[in-house]
Amino acid sequence: MSAKTQTLDGWIKTHATHQPDRIALSFEGKDWSYLGLSEWVDQLAGYLQGGLGLKRGARVAYYGKNSAAQVALMFACAKLGLLFVPLNWRLKPAELNYVLRDCAPGVLFHSDEFAADVEAVLSGVEAKSVSVEGGLGAGEFGAPSAEGALSDPFLIVYTSGTTGRPKGAVISQEAVLWNALMSVHAHDFTPQDHTLNLLPLFHVGGINIQMMPTFFVGGRVSLHAAFEPDAALRAMEAEGITSTVCVPTVMKALLAHPRWGAAEFPAMRLINTGSTDVPVEILEAVNARGIPMVQVYGTTETGPIATYQKAGEAAATIGSIGRCGAHTQVSVRRDDGTECAPEEAGEIWVRGPNNFTEYWNDPAGTAAALEEGWFKTGDIAYQDKDGLFWFAGRSKHVIISGGENIYPAELERVLSRLSGVLEAAVVGCPHPKWGEVPVVAIVVSDKGPDEAAILAAFGDEIARFKHPKGVVFLEALPKNALGKVLVDEVRALVKAQTSFA
Repeated sequence: MSAKTQTLDGWIKTHATHQPDRIALSFEGKDWSYLGLSEWVDQLAGYLQGGLGLKRGARVAYYGKNSAAQVALMFACAKLGLLFVPLNWRLKPAELNYVLRDCAPGVLFHSDEFAADVEAVLSGVEAKSVSVEGGLGAGEFGAPSAEGALSDPFLIVYTSGTTGRPKGAVISQEAVLWNALMSVHAHDFTPQDHTLNLLPLFHVGGINIQMMPTFFVGGRVSLHAAFEPDAALRAMEAEGITSTVCVPTVMKALLAHPRWGAAEFPAMRLINTGSTDVPVEILEAVNARGIPMVQVYGTTETGPIATYQKAGEAAATIGSIGRCGAHTQVSVRRDDGTECAPEEAGEIWVRGPNNFTEYWNDPAGTAAALEEGWFKTGDIAYQDKDGLFWFAGRSKHVIISGGENIYPAELERVLSRLSGVLEAAVVGCPHPKWGEVPVVAIVVSDKGPDEAAILAAFGDEIARFKHPKGVVFLEALPKNALGKVLVDEVRALVKAQTSFA
């Protein structure tokens, strides 16, 4: 096998040989066949190597919403052994400047939409800036020499930064391959699949859960620049979409769309969800339409696939995050590192070829996160006697009240079932007797429940010691770009408005 086929761009090259006219990528009304995409990747690789002089190991940053150019640049980077750094365009320029100072890219590609911020983003960073709308790679630079290898680092994906500074998780080409293999098993992908990508490509969920695996099998990817409910629903109805990934915030918006109830999705085989604790009501609503909604669990550092449901089990195991992935190991551990018994909650540890290699420029953080190849996720779950995993919450968000552990996700599931509750989170608040106690931060509609009704909702379903001791009403919960609640910010808001002294 040649060196070219050892890198991820070899997927595109292979399909260009065997099915050159098959559509690989659709974006904003334009289609690229596998042959067309392969030729574009080669052209961009020639530009990166011959035009910009980038050598193996250099970093290539991208600042913009999802685009076909971003996809082609990723594969061009794989061909040359470059590291692709997708930037979260929702961040402020100062936040992005921290990221670029950390990874020191050789070039920053950007869309014209963000051109006004490029100078601030690159402040103090020696990198060329190039607009992707400016005839990218149109010059003649000759055929690139494929210098990359499957073992090369490929992505630096900066974590959401819900606490402290973001860390750059380095993910190799090989890890992307293993994630693709697990995704194919999870979704039963074939070349006939047509996936819709609504998630941002600055996170591994958007890149690796369905998009890259679809290219691996030779299917078709429809990419949207950003999520817009009406456009997403139209695509699902009329474009032969067989699968998509919707985080809970995206799925809630689709369920609330006026056309959702009457819409028909003739080709849809399944919808995937994950990234956070998923309300059971969302899972039930989608399954009720006859579309299996499967959960996948993972983190940036696991590339992200670690556990997943398959479509055949979706309805019967609603709420579970599935079983261990086909090519990885998942273990639930106590604080001392020993394995938990069935039904016993503990921290999720993951080991496998899908895991990240290191945190960029952070050997201490890498050493703290990894133990004999196991990545300690910081998430809490338990495994039942049938081998299914059930998510319980984040370990750093565990509330320790009177020596007892209280997992917010358990309480938040109760709140999600209350009529009139738009969103809610439970955090620990200092208490003079118990150390800390759970307090609800909540957003309700005009006819939503009052404090008494909220506190009464836990009744006999939840042990008394776990019951929240207060409620803080907010206009909205602070969130990051993927819709994950920023727990530290919620905790600060609750602490400022609550006192048990």
